[in-house]
Amino acid sequence: MLKAKTRWKLATYDEQLAASIAADCQLTPLVSKLLVIRGIDTSQKARDFLQAGPELFHDPFLLDGMEQSVHRIQQAIQRQEPICIYGDYDADGVSSTSLMVHLLRQLGAVFDYYIPNRFTEGYGLHKDALAHLHHSGYKLIITVDTGISAVEQVAYANQLGLDVIVTDHHEPPAIIPEAFAVINPKKPGCSYPFDMLAGVGVAFKVGHALLKEPPLHLADLAALGTIADLVPLVDENRILARAGLKRLNHTRNLGLQALIRVCGLADSELSAGHVGFALGPRLNASGRLETAESAVKLLTTSNMDEAEKCAQALDDLNRERQEIVAAMTEEAVQMVHELYPPDQNNVLVLAKEGWNVGVVGIVASRLVELFYRPTIVLGIDPEKGTAKGSARSIAGFDMYEGLTACKEWLPHYGGHTMAAGMTLPVENLDLLRQKLNELAGEWLSTEDFTPMTKVDVAMSMEEISLTAAEQLEQLAPYGMGNPTPLVLLEEVETQGMRTIGRDDNHLKCTLNKAGTSLDAIGFNWAHVTKRVTPKARFHVLGEVSVNEWNGNRKPQLTIRDLSVGHQQVFDWRGSRDKIEKWQQVMAESNSTTILFREESYEPLAAKATSDQVNSLLVVGREGTNITTASNVILYDLPTRRSELEMVRVLLKQAERIYCLFGDPDLGMERLSCPGRDHFKQLYQFFVQVPTVKKIHLDALAKKLQWKRNLLDGMIAIFMELEFLVEEAEQYTLQGNSAKRPLESSLLYANWKEEAQLATDLLLSSSDAMIQALHQLVEPPTV
Repeated sequence: MLKAKTRWKLATYDEQLAASIAADCQLTPLVSKLLVIRGIDTSQKARDFLQAGPELFHDPFLLDGMEQSVHRIQQAIQRQEPICIYGDYDADGVSSTSLMVHLLRQLGAVFDYYIPNRFTEGYGLHKDALAHLHHSGYKLIITVDTGISAVEQVAYANQLGLDVIVTDHHEPPAIIPEAFAVINPKKPGCSYPFDMLAGVGVAFKVGHALLKEPPLHLADLAALGTIADLVPLVDENRILARAGLKRLNHTRNLGLQALIRVCGLADSELSAGHVGFALGPRLNASGRLETAESAVKLLTTSNMDEAEKCAQALDDLNRERQEIVAAMTEEAVQMVHELYPPDQNNVLVLAKEGWNVGVVGIVASRLVELFYRPTIVLGIDPEKGTAKGSARSIAGFDMYEGLTACKEWLPHYGGHTMAAGMTLPVENLDLLRQKLNELAGEWLSTEDFTPMTKVDVAMSMEEISLTAAEQLEQLAPYGMGNPTPLVLLEEVETQGMRTIGRDDNHLKCTLNKAGTSLDAIGFNWAHVTKRVTPKARFHVLGEVSVNEWNGNRKPQLTIRDLSVGHQQVFDWRGSRDKIEKWQQVMAESNSTTILFREESYEPLAAKATSDQVNSLLVVGREGTNITTASNVILYDLPTRRSELEMVRVLLKQAERIYCLFGDPDLGMERLSCPGRDHFKQLYQFFVQVPTVKKIHLDALAKKLQWKRNLLDGMIAIFMELEFLVEEAEQYTLQGNSAKRPLESSLLYANWKEEAQLATDLLLSSSDAMIQALHQLVEPPTV
């Protein structure tokens, strides 16, 4: 047995609908099933999803407030009224601001931009900033990726005589700001057919309306913010991401060119993953540690030298951010182990002075990955006596609902099911921690604390063809709402399993079932090779792709998780490196060693750690009681079936059994029991020579061509049957002894049983040994 890292939840879908779409659109069953799982319920929607071209953009004027906004912006441009773009400091806000800069520059506007400082101002519109902008002569403020909750701030702007156009995508509050216009597809009463645009997507639609055509020359910026902000990559977001990635691979934006180079991606085909894990984090780094000024400069400059400097500055900040995150994570992990162990805490609430509030969300995500508990990480400001931080949750625990239940201790909080932010007095931390733990105890089951992986479809090997793998590429780009497809292969075997990579960290093998094979690779899965047997049957989760090598194209599975559902028996009998193998297994947690021979204990105990000594089970010894273990080592060979019966439960429940018994555990003479002819031959010898001195036994064994121990064992049986009498220096035949059957000898029965066990467990083939062991541990019912 080998447990998977996560719980697997298989998606459900309409098989008839999938078959219909496959036939209408000439798709493989795999692709049509994946489309249906993603909510595609007609053939036309399937074609639109796969095509995802600019012609499918919605009319921007369907957005409520768009017509008034376009008119006011055009008016400001005509009058040369100064316009200020008011943005945000994350990747979406930076992309939105930069896209609007390029747009207004193209339209000949007089403008500048303003992004608040995360540390001194915080998120959103601020009255001081609005007063400053008014004093600087601005007449029109256009917000991007912010403003939907700024009721008081917009009212203040109105008092100053500023016109504010709010463009945002966040959830609107009960009261909407009374701005000149509010563009937000989530706004109540808005008839726009798609409400999941990112902030940069809304800005893109403003450009669409102003230019009377989609500003595809800015799609690279739109893709950056859309992918980085983790909005669902469906509908217009999918169009933006797809068109934007295409443009990003040939971008004319000098800043993006420089950023791609510092990421080491100049020679790569950029994907959504590169945006999410390389470009996006660097754009975010400036706002997390300083201001977002350098990020906007990077994306809007027309000077190559400035672009290179800004890109390098962002890369340096990102490295600094990584170091800060690593240090904070290490401190947080230590705090968890020392103060809030996961087995006693359903929710982790951690706070400390000096923690950078710009990266607390990243640290919280790391802790969720490590401990799989809803987690809040906060930085404490000792002067203000407040703690400010971010929360990340797990499936089943609605973080926003949880914080709402604690609102009496939270002056400021906001967010959604899986993530949130908050500020609270330090003295409320314990109350918050206690209440959230109580709620988690009510809302979550034990199973909920195991990570869950959503699996798309269970496939047969035959269905994963090159055609299917090629068609899958049409589903990209992948992200939120359109995750990379995960397929499940059940009961497959492996061939050629080996480790690869510079440090042998990766796994390479071929999966086989019913005569069909599939190449597979598992990055950082090399450890599995030591925990599976050659004939293990796997359940494998993976991503299907096309692997091209030397002009040959083949489907390939990238392993994401795997399990072995049956007990595994490792045939390590007679290993020359027996001690090393024993130490290897015992180094793993929850391992125990079964010893059937008392003499084996001391040598192992001398090599075991203090903790491991307690996991040495000597069968029959009083005071030894180990009832369960994941790994069980059979170190030496049992001599009685009853000995196996004593550890039957332990063996039956083990995930893995390691058979290390074999030579030199016992002399080879005990591996087979002498037959009747042997006993007849010995008896006849004593009839001819009734008395045999002990000093002549070696000569007798040589004469009979037996091992000395074999002779000694047979003599002992004759003595038990009272055929021989032992005297001080000799053995003498009892002339008047009654005849007794050989089978009545207990020594003979034990020897015969021991020899049979040796035959079944030691002298047999690997398959026969495993079968015999299973039968001995759990005999068939009659």
